[in-house]
Amino acid sequence: MRKRTGFFYFSAVILFIVWTTVASANEIVIGYTGPLSGPAAEYGLDCLNGVDMAINEINASGGVLIRGKRHSFRLEKRDDGIKPDVAAAYAKELRKDHKAIAIFNPVYGTMTALMKMNEERRNEFLVMGYTSVPTAAETGNKLTIILTMPFTIYVKYMTDIAWNNGWRKCAMVATAGPYGEAWRKVFGGAWLQKGGTITLDKPANYYTKTDFAGPLAEALATNPDFLLIGGPSGTTALIIEQARAKGFEGGFVLIDQAKLDAIRNVMEKPLNMEGAIGVAMFESIEYPVTQTFLNNYTAQYKRGVTWECVVHYTSMHALAKAIAAAGSADDVRAIRAAFPSAFPMLGDKYPMEVYGIQSNGRLISTPVIQTMRYARFSQTNLYVWWANTQKEFDAVQKMTKGTIPLIWYKMN
Repeated sequence: MRKRTGFFYFSAVILFIVWTTVASANEIVIGYTGPLSGPAAEYGLDCLNGVDMAINEINASGGVLIRGKRHSFRLEKRDDGIKPDVAAAYAKELRKDHKAIAIFNPVYGTMTALMKMNEERRNEFLVMGYTSVPTAAETGNKLTIILTMPFTIYVKYMTDIAWNNGWRKCAMVATAGPYGEAWRKVFGGAWLQKGGTITLDKPANYYTKTDFAGPLAEALATNPDFLLIGGPSGTTALIIEQARAKGFEGGFVLIDQAKLDAIRNVMEKPLNMEGAIGVAMFESIEYPVTQTFLNNYTAQYKRGVTWECVVHYTSMHALAKAIAAAGSADDVRAIRAAFPSAFPMLGDKYPMEVYGIQSNGRLISTPVIQTMRYARFSQTNLYVWWANTQKEFDAVQKMTKGTIPLIWYKMN
């Protein structure tokens, strides 16, 4: 009997090893590198949570079916401290040791480090980049997906709103780094072209600082009508409160990384946002699944919904759909080629609408802009910027599951 017991025990061990090997073989690893500590931690965590939530849902529904076999996803996360060399090292590790087929990254400066290596032969991986810097989609990288529209679109809309408010003098105190530098350059040029004045260009590092007394003192001394500010939403909220504490009564234009709802969530005095122009609050977009997503997210992660989590959640679902359409769990180029088949993704199933993907890898969605005037948030504006003809715009109108009227805004 002892010999038989030993035999059965040994067989069970072998079966367990075989089972775990098979399970591992049917597992698709998704990587994430980004800020998970320091002043930008809240921003990075929202991005990570969106990917995590989508993966949990996909796995709970049976994963993805590839050539008759079910595959689940596993998320590997890394805190890169917004350091390009660290992000690159983590990407190599995620690809080599974990066979990650895609890596999400939400900071332009670190994302470009990944884009320098993701097309290496036999080491290819998709970069799922959350950045609105226009040049990110202009590098010719064939394995990068850009999750949001270029910020030049926001600049056009926001400068129009600011000008119509009667503002003429702007002091720019937006974040430092490649992303902030690009924003200040484009916005400053657009504002000057309108006939406005830039009274100061004083970048500040929103990723490391929490005290903006110096830059604000210089900016407010120029007596601006409004400040161009923004970086991660948490530190953007601090600069608003510190500006009000110094007696500033003007408005704010927020670069697109800073979101009104995320700022409101952490503001001690939300009414200090008076005069703000920025990316609209998620709860203001009336899609059929808006409230369900909001309830599910807050229940799971015990924090408010931001566009960071929404965009990453939807993009992870798009990645899963592309993998299924490609019929491969490891052919990165085939998966990239299959991305167009994932769209449209509409508001009856997803918390944002994605209408397609451009040839350069940028996903097509509507910018959402909102303002705070007289202590109330305005109705959200949703802009269709990619339609070239009335017919194309009408097709989007018929497609959307939202109730807010779309605005056709030609970029050229």
